[in-house]
Amino acid sequence: MAELDIQISIEDTGWPAEDVLHALGERVLGAAVAYLREEEKQPFPKMPPEVSLVFTDDASIQDINAEWRGKDKPTNVLSFPAFPVKPGNMPGPMLGDIIIARETVEREAQELEKSFGDHLTHLMVHGFLHLLGYDHMNNDEAEIMEGLETRILAVLGLSDPYEGQDLKMEP
Repeated sequence: MAELDIQISIEDTGWPAEDVLHALGERVLGAAVAYLREEEKQPFPKMPPEVSLVFTDDASIQDINAEWRGKDKPTNVLSFPAFPVKPGNMPGPMLGDIIIARETVEREAQELEKSFGDHLTHLMVHGFLHLLGYDHMNNDEAEIMEGLETRILAVLGLSDPYEGQDLKMEP
């Protein structure tokens, strides 16, 4: 049985094919669900909850970022929970939307000397944790969220994305 009901929307021609992105989403978010369920005792609904993955471009994410966050610039990932949930509490049947901008992911991957796929995997995990109520607005929250990201990525065979960094993800 699938851990999540993943819906895919591709809004930019530069992304891999839908089946490739769906398989990646199932692998990455499935690993996140399994880790959170087993190690953090995070409850999940019996029926796989829905999550929407939107693969877009810098222009679109800049518009969304300006409208919803008051930041008129592109960003790598935005998450919009369908319902507010606190970490460790039972989420609803719809988790929400994770929106990712291709050009920003490509640029950051190059700057970080990581593969596009590895960076995209990290951003999927990061966005997913936001849907479950995790945040990084202060140091304590950031430490918890980034620790979870690092441990989930390790399950997926990826190294710590924050190693050697003082300032982590942009709030």
